[in-house]
Amino acid sequence: MTAVALVTGGASGIGKAAAFALSKAGYAIAILGRTPAENSDTVAEIEAAGGQAIALDADISDETLMREAMQTLEERFHRLDVVVASGGINGVWAPIDDLKPDEWDQTIAVNLRGTYLTIHLAVPLLKRGGGGSIIVVSSINGTRTFSSPGATAYSATKAAQVAMVQQLALELGRHGIRINAVCPGAVDTRINENTTVRKKQITEVPVEWPEGDIPLTGGEPAESEAIGDVIAFLASDGARHVTGCPIWVDGGQGLLR
Repeated sequence: MTAVALVTGGASGIGKAAAFALSKAGYAIAILGRTPAENSDTVAEIEAAGGQAIALDADISDETLMREAMQTLEERFHRLDVVVASGGINGVWAPIDDLKPDEWDQTIAVNLRGTYLTIHLAVPLLKRGGGGSIIVVSSINGTRTFSSPGATAYSATKAAQVAMVQQLALELGRHGIRINAVCPGAVDTRINENTTVRKKQITEVPVEWPEGDIPLTGGEPAESEAIGDVIAFLASDGARHVTGCPIWVDGGQGLLR
C-alpha cells in the first residue's frame, strides 16, 4: 500500500518542494493550504509528473476546517505516514511598541496554533499506523539568529516550534513517531512579498555583514528544493534514528549572524 504524506503550505515555496521530493520518493501527497486554486494546480503538476495527490483546502489555524481536511484525508487514503508542517507566514515585522496586538495574534495563530493543530490532528492517524515522521519547518530566525528587524512575533513562533519538536520527540517516541525541525536561512521563495515591515530603521542594529553572507553559495539564497530534499531525508528510513533535532539548512548563514 502506498505511503501517504500530508504537506501543509504544500502549494508554494518550501512546502511545494517538499511535496515534489516526497512524491518522487513514492508517497501519495495531500496538499493542504488555504488557496484552492494553488492547491489544485500543484496536485495537477504532481499528477502530470506521474505522482498521486489530492488537494485539501483549509486554513491551518481553523480547527473546524482542519478537522474536515483530516477526515477527507483519512477517507481517501486510510493512513498517514509523514507530516510536513510547512504552512506559515512572516506576518508583520515592526518595533514591539508599534506591533499591534491583532498583528501579533495573527502570526501566533497561523505559525504556532497552525503547527499545533496539524500535529494534534495527525498524531492519531500516525499512531494507528504504527508510527511515522513529522517534519516542522522552522527558521534560523529565533533559533540561530536574532537580527531580523522587528521580527519578534515571527521569531517567537519559530523558537516555539523547535521547543515543540524537542518536547514531542520524547512523548511520541514510544509510538514510533519521529519529529524533527528544519530551520532554513534565506530561501528563494515568494514569502517576503507577503511580509509587512514597518519602521525598520528603529529596530535595525547597523551591522556590516561580510560580502556574501551565505558562505556556501557566495551570498545566493537556497533554492526551495534544497530544503525539500532534507525534508524527504527526514521522512525516510535513512533518518530512522533521528528525532528531536533542529537541522539548520542555511549554507552557514546563521554562523555569521
